[in-house]
Amino acid sequence: MRRLINWLLFLLALALGAVCAAAELGRIHTPVPPLVPGALAALFALILIIRVLPLGARRPVVFVVALALLAAATGGLAYFQFVIKPEMVKGFMAAAFALKATTVTAEAARVEQWPPELTAIGTLRAYQGVVIAPQTAGVVTAKHFESGDDVEEGALLINIDDSVEQADLANGLAQLKNADATLARQKTLVTQGNTPQSTVDTALATRDSAAATVEHTRAIIAQKAIRAPFSGRLGLRNVDIGQYVAVGTALVTLQRLDPIYADFPVPEEALSSLAVGQAVRMTVDAFPGRSFEGKIEAVDARVSADSRNVTARAVFANPDRKLLPGMFANLTVTTGAPKTTLTLPRTAIVYSLYGDNVFVVTAAPHAREQGGVADSGASGRIVERRFVRVGAAKGERIAIQDGVKAGELVVTAGQIKLQADSPVALDETAALPAPKETPRP
Repeated sequence: MRRLINWLLFLLALALGAVCAAAELGRIHTPVPPLVPGALAALFALILIIRVLPLGARRPVVFVVALALLAAATGGLAYFQFVIKPEMVKGFMAAAFALKATTVTAEAARVEQWPPELTAIGTLRAYQGVVIAPQTAGVVTAKHFESGDDVEEGALLINIDDSVEQADLANGLAQLKNADATLARQKTLVTQGNTPQSTVDTALATRDSAAATVEHTRAIIAQKAIRAPFSGRLGLRNVDIGQYVAVGTALVTLQRLDPIYADFPVPEEALSSLAVGQAVRMTVDAFPGRSFEGKIEAVDARVSADSRNVTARAVFANPDRKLLPGMFANLTVTTGAPKTTLTLPRTAIVYSLYGDNVFVVTAAPHAREQGGVADSGASGRIVERRFVRVGAAKGERIAIQDGVKAGELVVTAGQIKLQADSPVALDETAALPAPKETPRP
């Protein structure tokens, strides 16, 4: 039995020694460091040596071995406490507080051909628009339209009671007939020498006065038959049959809708680039996704002293009469030939009180030293904060006048989690879809 144990100890020591040597030479891979099987082999060899020593020599050897093991354990604990443990704590702290790569989306700044444009907010105005009102008072006896009707120029709209004027007209016509007869008799008498010329002159004046009276009555009757002054669309009717209307009472509105005007203010510094005939593009909230093309027809002859703006007027075709006066309009005036412009998505700009800025994706310092950029999973990219000077906006893109070069990657989503020199990972699939309509501030 004793010999069997000695052989087992010998074989274990030999096998563990072989494993340690093979691990050191890289022939095999072990889940533990090579030092562990080597230490176990030495331990088994020591036990074997102690077992084969004579009994008298065994006790001092065991004492020395125990003392050596105690010293080794004490030294190992001290080494672990003062060398290994601080390094482990330092590694754990560094891993816990290390900046992790933030997943963001980025897009390269690109050069586009943009025509210089002037944007403004305006209001639609009818090409012709009036409020139909009576010139004379009276009771409404007839109406010949309904709210929203399209009428032609001269169409009869309202009749006001003219019975008194019709009677005055009949009386005036009778007086005019009598005056014509008297004038004819006086002319006959003058030719016969039976009456002086003054009598003819008086008869002529009486006839002309009667004729003027008739025309005056007819004019009043015409005023009580209210007609459309031009072709257009009527608004809501504000009068009913039998209603008494005073002079100037609003009966209905009449608007000519084709074409239609858009009045909009522009700052005085834009006057040098504004000219009659320039192309204008317009959008309205009532018809999202649709734009209307027109041109500038006139520019006001004065600048407002209050706002320092000048009002311009554009004209647009409106054959389907969908555009109505009073509508809110967004207008864009093309003021010149296209120019080369560096642009970025609007979402790339971080607006702040101390200046507008963007985050530019660059190679991390270690990646620069290696002459390349590591992949996003290895966090080989960091961001650099740069202040920029922005220009005009067009759709979902904005012009950059300074701060970024063409081709540089700029973060377009995820900036809220970033700081200067933060590691980032690019995710091309996380880009936000462009909205169908840009919100108006």
